[in-house]
Amino acid sequence: MFKKLEIVEWMDDSGKQIVHRIPQSGSGEFRLGTQVIVRESQDAIFFRDGKAMDTFGPGRHTITTENIPILTGLVSTLFEGKDSPFRATMFYVNKKTFTDMKWGTKEPIIFRDKELSMVRLRAFGSFSMKVEQSHLFLNKLVGTEGKFSTDEIEGFLKGMIISRLSDLLGETIETIFDLAQYYDEIGTLAKSRLGDDFGKYGIQLVDFYVQAITPPEEVQKRIDERSAMGALGDMNQYLRFKTATAMGDAAANEGGGGAAGAGVGMGAGLGMGMTMANMMGQTMAGGGQGAPEAAALVACPACGENVAPGKFCPECGKPLGLTCSKCGAVVAPGAKFCPECGTKFGGGEPCSKCGADVPADSKFCPECGEKKE
Repeated sequence: MFKKLEIVEWMDDSGKQIVHRIPQSGSGEFRLGTQVIVRESQDAIFFRDGKAMDTFGPGRHTITTENIPILTGLVSTLFEGKDSPFRATMFYVNKKTFTDMKWGTKEPIIFRDKELSMVRLRAFGSFSMKVEQSHLFLNKLVGTEGKFSTDEIEGFLKGMIISRLSDLLGETIETIFDLAQYYDEIGTLAKSRLGDDFGKYGIQLVDFYVQAITPPEEVQKRIDERSAMGALGDMNQYLRFKTATAMGDAAANEGGGGAAGAGVGMGAGLGMGMTMANMMGQTMAGGGQGAPEAAALVACPACGENVAPGKFCPECGKPLGLTCSKCGAVVAPGAKFCPECGTKFGGGEPCSKCGADVPADSKFCPECGEKKE
């Protein structure tokens, strides 16, 4: 036997229930004179024989033949009097705005980026919704269920959101580096397009927010590295500074030796630091062939800098030394023989123009043709 209903009302304690049916299974025995209480954020819809008979808005309603004329023919033919019972079902629809509903991508969205080529993106955010058309919502999504909550509809709505978002990203932005400035625009466009999709089920999309659209972690690391490289500026100058600082600190922190020892250590450390900076700078400029070039560094006799071998010092512009006319090796000033091939210089002197060894009996430089002074 079904309980005879005298007062019908419903309140949602969970804050997540959208629809509640009375009774939750089967049908109830209502009587003319039953009080129906509907709150401001609710609609109450009577169903009998599978059809919606009437809808009650906010307030207190009494089931009578006067305020529900459509029921008159149904009950008067079978029962007489005010207390005549009839079997029906009541659906309460919660029409408040459900806030802080979440959406997000289960699988990454493939995005064609103009700078990074193909990128997999994940996105998430929040939205709020409310039931706008109670009859449509009941017929399209709820059916005969005893209760219906946001948990049961959230997954369905997320699917529509992600589908539209994939199209919007391709139409709105060209590279993920511009994403942050387009969050509001993407959210506004998504809300506009999703409005019709939600409306087909009697739902109004009240708010839509994009909180983040991010590439995979490994891509984010590469982006961070790229930003760091841009912040450094001149790589050679940066390497010189860091290497000299590190070596100088190491020399200064050596134990023992007193002030004089510390000074010597600092000088040696700075000298080694500059050497290392030159070596690393040449490595960067020479495509990674750092070891052979580093081994060939020579000290300039004029300024003392350790530089790559050549005819002139790149720091002060002075000749680095004699150049063997046979093998081209750089030879220290005053040397009588080439340390590479053994050629005797015969008392020559360096050319005033290119620094090459000019034999004593020669009137012109064998390297550049400069006339001997």
